[in-house]
Amino acid sequence: MMSDAVLFDGRRLSLEDIAALSRRERPAVLSAEPAFRQRIQAGADFVARLLAEDGVIYGVTTGFGDSCTVVIPPALVAELPHHLYTYHGCGAGAFLTPEQTRAVLATRLASLSQGMSGVSVDLLLQLEGLLRHDILPLIPSEGSVGASGDLTPLSYVAAVLCGEREVVMNCETMPAAQALASVGMTPLKLRPKEGLAIMNGTAVMTALACLAWERAEYLARMATRLTAINVVASAGNAHHFDETLFAAKPHAGQQMTAARLRADLASTQPSRNDQRLQDRYSLRCAPHVIGVLEDALPFLRQLIENELNSANDNPLIDPVGERVLHGGHFYGGHIAMAMDTLKTAVANVADLLDRQLALLVDTRFNHGLPSNLSGATGERAAINHGLKALQISVTAWTAEALKQTMPASVFSRSTECHNQDKVSMGTIAARDCLRVLELSEQVLAALLIAARQGLTLRLRQQQDLALSPALSTMLADLEDRIPLVVEDRALDRDLQNLLCALRSRTWSLYEA
Repeated sequence: MMSDAVLFDGRRLSLEDIAALSRRERPAVLSAEPAFRQRIQAGADFVARLLAEDGVIYGVTTGFGDSCTVVIPPALVAELPHHLYTYHGCGAGAFLTPEQTRAVLATRLASLSQGMSGVSVDLLLQLEGLLRHDILPLIPSEGSVGASGDLTPLSYVAAVLCGEREVVMNCETMPAAQALASVGMTPLKLRPKEGLAIMNGTAVMTALACLAWERAEYLARMATRLTAINVVASAGNAHHFDETLFAAKPHAGQQMTAARLRADLASTQPSRNDQRLQDRYSLRCAPHVIGVLEDALPFLRQLIENELNSANDNPLIDPVGERVLHGGHFYGGHIAMAMDTLKTAVANVADLLDRQLALLVDTRFNHGLPSNLSGATGERAAINHGLKALQISVTAWTAEALKQTMPASVFSRSTECHNQDKVSMGTIAARDCLRVLELSEQVLAALLIAARQGLTLRLRQQQDLALSPALSTMLADLEDRIPLVVEDRALDRDLQNLLCALRSRTWSLYEA
């Protein structure tokens, strides 16, 4: 086994494990330990024994959901898993990205590896095989209410395991059966309970939450670095981040953000006489905004990782006590709350940066910088507009991000003949959060252009200005990536290149 592999053996995984698998930075390996595999198989064997003894198991010897009162004739029990994923093949919307799909496969494998789902080792090996060979089910992103789990999107995983529907492999869309055959995999014949075990859980929302959390954590760091740059560019007051001041309000994330700003700004330098005594809130209160996100992240990690490491289908199978446990662990309320919270905190940071940019481009507030941060001089200045349109776009992206912060979790709708009469909307919350992150990252990319522009123009005016090593390094990197905007030019390619750099976490920002 490769030392850097993510091992699936029922022990706790981190959201970073899932994120690394989503990018194919680490391989997924199902444990070959006999004790682990015996524990998994014991659940499947117990289900088989119950069936032989005419035991009643929801979704195995009964219909699904409101149809749980329908008794399945013994001769038809084996067909039931096929019907489950077949009739749930009604998803719509954009397909999940390859990264998101890998995260879904890994998240479902993590849950089933807990050993309480009554599935066979063969099913786990089939999921591992999809990850190993990068055979990615085409999963529509819309159609889940987040309880009874992510039934409709996960039906596309179940179908692919059985050689049905379509996948992407080597950047080519093809029938699942063709992809499986090309790597020597055989379509699975689902055992009783296995269709339900694959589909009746929170894998999609949890996978998306893992990816969202990691992006949000990096966004908080970059927002802090950009704030430091904007303080310098706008001739702001670094003493707003004084250590004694922040000791008086002991929010750990807020204090950490202030400490990072102090390091970036070398804030022990005395203030200049011409500095404004108190900067406007978007600069002065930046730790209080970014700090909310920083303080939320540890708590949200706990919620996401607890869900990741849970058995969350129904019913659960206790192979040790030999019990069938009917419950509601498919309910995604914790992920829904985590995503609703995260998207609100992230959108507030985007709004903070939008306001900082509004100060930087406005000659009434930027302390001597040219209008719209234009680098044009002389008579050419009259026809050049700098970052005027970019600021409009930032405002549009910010407004859309803020609009997306309506909590999804409060829109529970009774469905499925009032069997699912209270649902989590966790998957919708996760998709909303990813959209807010996408928009907010666009704001950050635009602010990187403004950072390059604003710092350069400030240094031209104030040549004795000493930047901290962190800001000097950042400016040099941005100068390599982005030409100074002197004559008007389209900035869309610069934005896309910076977005790619952001999403690949190109810049090392602060030590942990």
